[in-house]
Amino acid sequence: MIELTKGGAYLVGGELIEDRSEASAKAKAGFGCDIDDVAAKKSTMAYRILESHNTSGNMEKLRIKFDKLTSHDITFVGIIQTARASGLTKFPIPYVLTNCHNSLCAVGGTINEDDHMFGLSCAKKYGGIYVPPHQAVIHQFAREMLAEGGSMILGSDSHTRYGALGTMAMGEGGPELVKQLLSQTYDINMPGVVAVYLTGEPVKGVGPQDVALAIIGAVFSNGYVNNKVMEFVGPGVKNLSADFRIGVDVMTTETTCLSSIWMTDEKIKEFYEIHGRESAYKECKPGDVAYYDGAIKVDLSAIRPMIAMPFHPSNTYTIEEVNKNLADVLHDVEERAKVSLDGAVPYSLKDKVVDGKFRVDQGIIAGCAGGGFENICAAADILKGSNIGSDGFTLSVYPASMPIYMELIKNGCAATILETGAVLKTAFCGPCFGAGDTPANNAFSIRHSTRNFPNREGSKLQSGQIASVALMDARSIAATAANKGVLTAATDFDASIGTYKYFFDSNIYKNRVFDSKGVADPDAEIQLGPNIKDWPSMEALPENLVLKVVAKILDPVTTTDELIPSGETSSYRSNPLGLAEFTLSRKVPEYVGRAKEVKATEDARVKGETTAWAQDVLKTVGKEFADADNKNTGFGSVIFAVKPGDGSAREQAASCQKVLGGWANIANEYATKRYRSNLINWGMLPFLIDKGELPFENLNTLFVPKIREAVKAGASDVQAYVVSEGGLKPFMLHLGAMTDEEREIILKGCLINYNRI
Repeated sequence: MIELTKGGAYLVGGELIEDRSEASAKAKAGFGCDIDDVAAKKSTMAYRILESHNTSGNMEKLRIKFDKLTSHDITFVGIIQTARASGLTKFPIPYVLTNCHNSLCAVGGTINEDDHMFGLSCAKKYGGIYVPPHQAVIHQFAREMLAEGGSMILGSDSHTRYGALGTMAMGEGGPELVKQLLSQTYDINMPGVVAVYLTGEPVKGVGPQDVALAIIGAVFSNGYVNNKVMEFVGPGVKNLSADFRIGVDVMTTETTCLSSIWMTDEKIKEFYEIHGRESAYKECKPGDVAYYDGAIKVDLSAIRPMIAMPFHPSNTYTIEEVNKNLADVLHDVEERAKVSLDGAVPYSLKDKVVDGKFRVDQGIIAGCAGGGFENICAAADILKGSNIGSDGFTLSVYPASMPIYMELIKNGCAATILETGAVLKTAFCGPCFGAGDTPANNAFSIRHSTRNFPNREGSKLQSGQIASVALMDARSIAATAANKGVLTAATDFDASIGTYKYFFDSNIYKNRVFDSKGVADPDAEIQLGPNIKDWPSMEALPENLVLKVVAKILDPVTTTDELIPSGETSSYRSNPLGLAEFTLSRKVPEYVGRAKEVKATEDARVKGETTAWAQDVLKTVGKEFADADNKNTGFGSVIFAVKPGDGSAREQAASCQKVLGGWANIANEYATKRYRSNLINWGMLPFLIDKGELPFENLNTLFVPKIREAVKAGASDVQAYVVSEGGLKPFMLHLGAMTDEEREIILKGCLINYNRI
């Protein structure tokens, strides 16, 4: 089904070849040339697009300028506030502000709609595009109205992926968008490129989520594509519709890759034509001979309906496996839950087995992954003539945009779905991050959405609640719904799945979306609700640092949802201090109180005062470092996590720690480039420590002398000490490679200071 090459691979005339000699012979026979490895690396689609957007003149050290930006209402307030504090006067490139996360305005009084009005007023003042609530989820609007062949889009949502349309898109934390708004660049080393070589054709009942989950299950744990670009090639591409490709592509984020790009063809050209943007199409394909750092070989005909069991998209099985081995699979999930949930609540799935069959409680087809036109039409065909029953099982369907919704009404699929007892709702991302359709305690939800981390369904461990989510394709969700909640693969369900032609009506957007056409109105007044607060002031990096360990997380991976929970907390994203109160609240409830205690010492130091704890620490430190005093030694908090930062791109996972006095993270590795970037952009040191070496305990005090000097000098290794009554115990931290700009941001305390000072 999925096979990974052990080394690099060549694509010669569209054929994947692992052996260089064989590839060379094929190149000579087909193109009359020897293989030039340098040229072959430059022949990937990824290299060509990156080269066309690189401003550094050095393809090993990229400085990228994007063509367009996009954000949603959890992130755009903080981004614009940061840019305003840094001197923003106009959006220099098209910037789309969508409102698909806090759409319901159901929590926190007026604050969500206040954010929306902030976005509209900023679109007017700075020359942007504003998409009102319920019109489209962020990524569907980008597919319909923004994507262009050969272009690059940066979004403040991790699932910013439009590779199927020939657009290389990346999801990053807000500060990276701030840099683009200030006409700065996105700086990375040239990433590796991995081919995803597709062959065959999916069987009836297999959908894009099935293909995506099979790939994720094969590459996540081994880091095969971590921070690389996934390039989809091969003869199987032509056998997939545009919607199918989009559905696979959006899930590449869950592999931890940097971005994605696909070969384009007549089907993608037709997609652009349907959307009235023929000129946006550009053929994308690799050169005659291209070299890849690795290859994922996918036989589409061998893919079967998949399920990602709780609590990660990589925890994958075929639905057939789950039904055949229920006891073993459920036991495995329960064992994983002990790690994910830290034993905070009882968790068992055994009660879901009734008469030997696994029964689920809820189905959701939604968002940027599930809400596509073809997914919902296929679900309607499978559901036709059946119903979901009058017991506990529920089914909700969210089309990804109003144009899709309207076409489902016109072609009758909406009526088919509603007749079953399912509910059809407007474009909304809530079910994907815990802000909509929260099931009952101990319920099990199957969803065609992007993530199934703990609490992504809306339950709260701290309140004794737990529900769980499994990811599935819309087709198998529909088959399960037609079977009254009994887990069923779409391939086992006898139904005719038709082909529906899509007609896009742009009048909805013409009537509702505000588009400045890039014209700013400096006289427009920004509308600020009472919850929208400026960022607090932040200090420059001091000469020395005292760090108190306030959280020690030993889970194999720590998600951004655990660092700053999603769900109803998102209503406070416009209030840095208000949101910070939720930091690690579901993982380490004591974190906020501990961090505030440390921050009180730093606040006193800045005022020229001191605390008893500071005096005690400096007394011990002074025995070996006599020049360390209350003037040149800062005090801050630090967390340790084995591998933090998987999941969402949202910057608040880092900024909330910063505003509570955090100065650093310590990790064995960072799960994603975007989380490490978020730390740096908020002036936090992204320390690394060798695996197996953890010389400190939770609540220990650490001392890092001459840290400012080390950062300024570009040091990769930093001497640190554990402070105890017996003295100082040395250990080594690592900073890894940082650009000159990143070091300067750290030295000045954060990106805002870097741009303002």
